[in-house]
Amino acid sequence: MSKHEHTEENQKPIENVNEQAGETSQENAAEEQVSETEKLQNELAEQKDKYIRLLAEFENYKRRTAKERIELIQTAGKDIIISLLDVLDDTDRAEKQMQTDTDINHVKEGAFLVFNKFRNVMQSKGVKALESINSDFDVEQHEAIAEIPAPTPEHSGKIIDEVQKGYLLNDKLIRHAKVVVGK
Repeated sequence: MSKHEHTEENQKPIENVNEQAGETSQENAAEEQVSETEKLQNELAEQKDKYIRLLAEFENYKRRTAKERIELIQTAGKDIIISLLDVLDDTDRAEKQMQTDTDINHVKEGAFLVFNKFRNVMQSKGVKALESINSDFDVEQHEAIAEIPAPTPEHSGKIIDEVQKGYLLNDKLIRHAKVVVGK
């Protein structure tokens, strides 16, 4: 056996070891890739689950708020109606009194008490009458239904008469005043 042949035989096992080491490192790399893929799939599944739960929670929120809105609309006037029931009771009592009482002053006094109570209830709920007479005409607050010659030059462009009052609810206009304007 020559020196050269002996070296080649020694090299073959080294090559086999290197091939086996290469295969092992490829297997490790493949396992790491599988492990990484599983990890990403688990994270994806977790995110999908969170998304589905969040979507379901949002749908429940939408349904709940829609239901609450419907209930609010149905009972929105409840507070004012309850307040006006006292006034209604007073009008019933005043009507009974009008049928039996012959003194017109008593009837007038009772009617004025009912009217004042009604105004006070409305004011307590934020309703306020718009003062228009002798003020400048404002298209944002007034609706002119007629123009008449002004009695004096100072009344030109001002409101002479109020046919129907305007009202504010918490300082927001809810009904325009119908007015007569001087020209």
